[in-house]
Amino acid sequence: MKLKQLESLLGSIQQFDHPKIELEQYPTGPHIASRLLYTAENSFGDLSDKVVADFGCGCGTLGLAAGLLGAEHVTGFDIDQESIEIATSNADELDLDIDFVQCDIRNITLSDRHIDTVVMNPPFGTRKKGADMEFLSVALKVASRAVYSLHKTSTRAHIKRTALREYNASSAEVLCELRFDVPQLYKFHKKKEVDVAVDLWRFVPTSNQGKHL
Repeated sequence: MKLKQLESLLGSIQQFDHPKIELEQYPTGPHIASRLLYTAENSFGDLSDKVVADFGCGCGTLGLAAGLLGAEHVTGFDIDQESIEIATSNADELDLDIDFVQCDIRNITLSDRHIDTVVMNPPFGTRKKGADMEFLSVALKVASRAVYSLHKTSTRAHIKRTALREYNASSAEVLCELRFDVPQLYKFHKKKEVDVAVDLWRFVPTSNQGKHL
């Protein structure tokens, strides 16, 4: 599938009707989402025939993209039931067989489900300090192959240091810097749209053997 086709399909899906600020719910736009997943597949082969998890999946954009690019199986996880319902509807519209699970990422338990790659657009941690790092910590414990994640460029040094020193990543690489369009969703937003500089990261876990979810 070509990049433009992927971006077009992602641009057609339903997004949040009533976003929840406490969960930092901002839609992952089709431009960023398509490039994140297209890079994961075409530069590293981390999606096709792989088992993929979408952490904090929201309306399912990243997980849907993984499915469209040939993932063997995709599971999306989100704490918000309304998001799970929208994501399920979006998967149905695209004729994709994706599982969506309502749960707190911090409470995911290891069992017999193998996960190759985690994709995510975690909360930036502006409402709840450290929320982005909680997602990254769990993702690196679960993924056997790679973690792809978006984080504010202003946190780059902290992200890299923590991933390598505390979360036991064997590598932490910024693949590119992107502009995340934050639309005027909440009452406290003064501008119609704000561009936030974000990094697209690829993290590789230290051990790629025997990890399950």
